[in-house]
Amino acid sequence: MAKVKICGISTGEALEASIAGGASYAGFVFYDKSPRAVDRTSARRLVKQAKDRIETVGLMVNPAESFVEEILFELPLDIIQLHGEETPAFCAWLRERHGVKICKAFPIESEKDFVWAQEYEEAIDLALFDAKPPKGAELPGGNAVPFDWRLVANYRAFCPWMLAGGLTPDNVAEAIALTHAEIVDVSSGVESQRGVKDLDKIAAFCQAAGAQG
Repeated sequence: MAKVKICGISTGEALEASIAGGASYAGFVFYDKSPRAVDRTSARRLVKQAKDRIETVGLMVNPAESFVEEILFELPLDIIQLHGEETPAFCAWLRERHGVKICKAFPIESEKDFVWAQEYEEAIDLALFDAKPPKGAELPGGNAVPFDWRLVANYRAFCPWMLAGGLTPDNVAEAIALTHAEIVDVSSGVESQRGVKDLDKIAAFCQAAGAQG
């Protein structure tokens, strides 16, 4: 059993399916290159819909300080998820200035990649371990490709962490059993086409993960 984060939500229907399935986190993408990006108007509506029902996560990639402040001024997000090359100092500043939880994504290809994560021990609240993007990929993250889960199976993290990258309703139970992940993160694995969430797949993923809500 694990907590579930459904990322890349852009419609009220997908948000309701995530809540109904017992997901703990709803992710909204603030990165224009992503097919899952939400505009400010949609984001305001979705965050209001989610209020007090599920934790809200704003995904950003190498954002400027001013951009983060604009988003947080408009939207009472619970967590900011940083998916670029943000420094520990930036993460710590953001957390202290705005009182928001920080999740930092770390692309994993080998055991040495965990060394980078250790530098953030005093700066973040959550870590996300994802596959390294393929060469030439425009988007950060695993791009629906899993990494070798055995790498994280025995890792002792300094903070709670999420497992991401290539997870689907068909393999998430295996991933949890192997890695002992307490939180699993999915986006493309619950889509009918790129950027379009499939409500039945969301339900199936949450059920397969034993979503704790």
